[in-house]
Amino acid sequence: MKANKTLYVLLTMVLGLMLSFLAHAIIEIKFIISMVRSGLVPVNYSAFGHGNCFLPSALQVGLLALGLIGGFFLGQYWWKMVYVQKKHWWQKKKK
Repeated sequence: MKANKTLYVLLTMVLGLMLSFLAHAIIEIKFIISMVRSGLVPVNYSAFGHGNCFLPSALQVGLLALGLIGGFFLGQYWWKMVYVQKKHWWQKKKK
C-alpha cells in the first residue's frame, strides 16, 4: 500500500508541475504584452543556464517550486480523502 501512495503522490506532483508550466506560460504572455504596450523592451532571463524566458529568475524558480510543493500536498490530501476516509464524488452526502 505504501508504494501505491508514493506513486499517487508522485503523479500528483507531476500534475502540479504541468499546471505550473501552464501558469508560467500565461503569466509570461501577459507580461510580454504589458511590456510591449508600455513601450518597454522585454529582457531575457535564464534561471537554469539555458533557454529564453522574459520572467525574472526568482519567479521562474518560484513557480516551479510552487507546482511541485502544491502537488505534493494535494496528493497527500486527495489520498486521505479517497483512500482513508472513502469519500468519492459520486457518493451523495448523508444528512
